Amino acid sequence: MSDDQQLTGPGSQTRRALLAGAGAVGAAVVLAACGSDDDSGAGTSAPTSGGPGASSAGDPAGGGRDSSAPLARTTDIPVGGGAVYASRGVVITQPEPGQFKGFDPICTHQRCPVSNVDGGTINCTCHNSRFSITDGSVKAGPAPRPLAPKNIKVEGDQISLA
Repeated sequence: MSDDQQLTGPGSQTRRALLAGAGAVGAAVVLAACGSDDDSGAGTSAPTSGGPGASSAGDPAGGGRDSSAPLARTTDIPVGGGAVYASRGVVITQPEPGQFKGFDPICTHQRCPVSNVDGGTINCTCHNSRFSITDGSVKAGPAPRPLAPKNIKVEGDQISLA
């Protein structure tokens, strides 16, 4: 029986068709992983992680996107650092005492989620882009644009999305 003949009977795949289909699926996976630098596409969630100057505070709101629910307490955000609240779609930083900033947690390079705030920068470990905790500007890496600002509000010791 040749490669072009059916393997078992009418309606079954030929070996060549089966291999071609498997190759096409593999190629699609590889091409999807090679995304572009544009801002299109869906974001994903990032884990909250820490290190010196970062907080591993987690998401006290339980993962919902209710903008009125508190994200964190002011004491959860270290001065000169910050925390990633991926499930709420925000990174919160405190560049100076009492000054809180919010940024989008998706890197502008290839839309990887940022992973942590450490050493005075918001860090994307996919390709080592680093962003300022003060204004979201690019400090290092291939990211072409700053992180987009997010409106947050501080009421008492509670920080929430505005």
